[in-house]
Amino acid sequence: MKKYPLNRRLFLRGLGGAAVAAPFLPSIAERQAKAQGVPVTDPRRLIVMFTHYGCLTNRWFPTKSHGALGAEDYAATNLAPLSDFAPKLLLPRGIRAMNQWHNNNRSAQTAVGQANDPHTQVVGSYFTCQPVTPNTNNPVDLMNTAAKFNALPIGPSLDHIAAKQVNANNGGTPLFMRVSGGRDNNQTGISFSAAEEPFPGIGEPDQVFSSLTGLFDSGEVSPDDYAAIKGQSIVDLVKDDLTTLEGYDMSASDKEKLAAWKELLHSVGGVVTQACTSAQAAELGLVASELTRTAGSDNVAGKVNATMDWADVFNALAALSAACDSSRVIFIKYPGNYVFRGLSKSDGSPIDMENHNASHRINGAGMGGNCVGGVMDTLNTIDRFYAQKFANLVRMLDGMPEGDRTVLDNSATVWFQELSDGNAHNLNNMPIVQAGSCGEAFWTGGAINVDNGAADLSPGDSDKYCNGQDNIPLGEVDSTGTPEGTAVAPINKYFCNLLNAIGVKADNSGFPAVGGTEEVTHFGLYDDTSLFFGGDDDRNADPVINSPGQFDLKTPPA
Repeated sequence: MKKYPLNRRLFLRGLGGAAVAAPFLPSIAERQAKAQGVPVTDPRRLIVMFTHYGCLTNRWFPTKSHGALGAEDYAATNLAPLSDFAPKLLLPRGIRAMNQWHNNNRSAQTAVGQANDPHTQVVGSYFTCQPVTPNTNNPVDLMNTAAKFNALPIGPSLDHIAAKQVNANNGGTPLFMRVSGGRDNNQTGISFSAAEEPFPGIGEPDQVFSSLTGLFDSGEVSPDDYAAIKGQSIVDLVKDDLTTLEGYDMSASDKEKLAAWKELLHSVGGVVTQACTSAQAAELGLVASELTRTAGSDNVAGKVNATMDWADVFNALAALSAACDSSRVIFIKYPGNYVFRGLSKSDGSPIDMENHNASHRINGAGMGGNCVGGVMDTLNTIDRFYAQKFANLVRMLDGMPEGDRTVLDNSATVWFQELSDGNAHNLNNMPIVQAGSCGEAFWTGGAINVDNGAADLSPGDSDKYCNGQDNIPLGEVDSTGTPEGTAVAPINKYFCNLLNAIGVKADNSGFPAVGGTEEVTHFGLYDDTSLFFGGDDDRNADPVINSPGQFDLKTPPA
């Protein structure tokens, strides 16, 4: 390259501000990374919030099940805290999760899953789409404690399958956080690193925070400078210098090198967000007093002295982890068998019933019986609490700029629930809400009914009993759910959507595989929940995916 009388300031600014090589420095590694599809900027993430025992579905779902939804549609439901984010929300409707409990008391007398337990097999199969073992075909075989309480799935869960590829830099492990701090058991655990291998995750926020502090930027950018440059790309910051360089008289070869450098900056040069800093942590409320559990205090979602409740501490940790790009697979799990002390019902009285017993509406784990007074108010309060926590998470993610988008926009942030109606224990018509398009991999702004496209899909009948009635007849337990055969599109396909959106690849079979190059079209062992029924000798050991591929969740509904 010829020598030009370049200004020293121009050279230093170009070198330091761009933080990448000039045209006369090697760029082979970056180009190889781009050619191989390695994400180097605007990472795509999967952020999940998971809650137990379903919801009051007819108070949760907006009336319209297919088409655009505005703030007013959410305001009329228990999703009201999310109203402000209506343009960035997607409700995938009509989905069935796998392996519903087979109850001999079901009026239809159909096999829709294994018979171990209304929760053990459901949580084990939820993110694995694999059967659990040991197994029983008898739903009232209460003496078979191994099958009822100790059964585990025979394959790994979604979070680990995804993290092995997109979290390769940190050992292929997801960031899995337990809001209550308490350990899960086989009736509440949802994360499995391998077949029959529960993954505990992290229950103490200071452990997560300490892992992030080493990633914080130095903070040398002044507040005024940051205000002026946030959200701009590296090319934006050095465009004046590049324009000056382009004005020099140089050879055709050097012009090609400069053009190649600009293209490289566009493709691998990140944006200025200054989101991974101690200042950002403090802005999210992550200060020392919030991160340490204190015995004896009594708060909404954990034993902690805090100005925020425990749940928002984990929300903030998830947001900061995403901004720091320390993990691209983040799960926030709420507890089962938990009393949300500190929450008050509409009459001002405190909640004193644990969430599992409340979901049965009889203050116990039985199926049918006398309704507890005020139990629907309890369930409604818990549902709105969860919706508020999800809204807080979405707000934190959407407040962090990332190029011309936000961290939320580059993520798929999804609230999953264990069940649809918690009394019926049904898995069809699952309540799922996603925020963020994950880099425009999804359409947002309403609902898409992936089952049949109808705009009037049933919301279930959660309010049928316990609103003035004094009991739930034993044979009527299932009637609070959604009628069998309605809203049964397999959740496996949605998992394929999520995996493809964050960059997971498959082998030529379509199943996710490290080193794969194909689109993910298959997930789990079965996508027909009736195939889960039966013992190990009766089951087909080979995967049976009847409906491969993903849902069309990118095309706006007509």
